[in-house]
Amino acid sequence: MSVQQQLRGTGVALITPFTPNNTIDFDALGKVIESMISGGVEYLVSLGTTAETPVLTNPEKTAILEYTYEKTAGRVPVVVGIGGNDTADLIHDLTHFPLEKATAILSASPYYNKPSQEGIFQHYKMIAAVSPKPILLYNVPGRTGRNMTAATTLRIANEVSNIIGIKEASGDMAQCMQILRDKPKGFLVVSGDDALALPQLACGMEGVISVAANAFPKTFGDMVRHCLLHNFEAAKQLNDGLIEAYNLMFEENNPAGVKAFMAEQGLIQNYLRMPNVPLSKPIHDKIKQYLAL
Repeated sequence: MSVQQQLRGTGVALITPFTPNNTIDFDALGKVIESMISGGVEYLVSLGTTAETPVLTNPEKTAILEYTYEKTAGRVPVVVGIGGNDTADLIHDLTHFPLEKATAILSASPYYNKPSQEGIFQHYKMIAAVSPKPILLYNVPGRTGRNMTAATTLRIANEVSNIIGIKEASGDMAQCMQILRDKPKGFLVVSGDDALALPQLACGMEGVISVAANAFPKTFGDMVRHCLLHNFEAAKQLNDGLIEAYNLMFEENNPAGVKAFMAEQGLIQNYLRMPNVPLSKPIHDKIKQYLAL
């Protein structure tokens, strides 16, 4: 099975649980991983933005990766998030992190620097040349400050062989449809917007890398699977029940929103690392009300 086939369906951008002492709660991470696998998700994404990677040290990232490999034990593919705004530093990480057991790399376009489209292209071309695993682009202009245009995505897709797909989180449906129309055969396009996933899947995307699936792995995963089978009425019924959850999850901060849901579900303790803080009480109370329905 190709990497692209392995990464169809639902991937979960895993959170990082913390203890009251601000250390990584590996026991809780184990519970989360088991919950995802028993919920039927197709793969896991470790060390994405939802994992609070900007406030994790490299030794912590390595420990999380090794633990995730151990707990998954080959039952589902593991995609590793390795991105950054220093191309040379990113090349170092790609050649020094433990990636032997990874299926692919998810790499966000450079943030804050706001490079030109040519700069984004050259950045990805350089990291792809050294990466030991296939790479998924990650376009998330709401976090990076620079949109990767459809033209740049398509140029990379056609010219850089070790880049096999994209997580598209621009929220721009016209841009997404252009990529889906013009992409080369076999180039994987997955959604990075939980709330837009259903219409994007209807347009031809082949899956989602989801935040919401941390809290609702089976419901969200079933919604995606129905879409991939073109059972859109069944998918809509499931998605309609999740719309309020999406709104609450992203109202203040990610991952504060999904962590509040997971804490109420008993999966984790509700701790984040600064500068992120837990949700405000009014929003958290709404989450309690939603889960009580």
